[in-house]
Amino acid sequence: MTYKKVVTKKKTNIKGTATKPRLSVFRSNKYISAQIINDIEGVTIVSASSIKSGKPNNVESAVAVGKELAQKAKKASISTIVFDRGSYQYKGRIKALADAAREEGLVF
Repeated sequence: MTYKKVVTKKKTNIKGTATKPRLSVFRSNKYISAQIINDIEGVTIVSASSIKSGKPNNVESAVAVGKELAQKAKKASISTIVFDRGSYQYKGRIKALADAAREEGLVF
């Protein structure tokens, strides 16, 4: 499958609502970022990124982003989410971010 087909297929199956928003992850060669989105209203509720910390893009920075995002989600009274990894495989930095968010109390 091409990249566009993979992304389109995932977007049709994953939707975030007010009660169960979507956790979207983006990783580049330098940074990793994640945001919790309500797709019904089209708003980002909370977000976190490794850009602010200035750390290199590795598993440790992904863990830090996952923990920060989960803590912000708790403050916004969000406990259950839908995980959207995009076209990225569930391994490495993506898995580390998800596991860190789970450890801090997010359910998905």
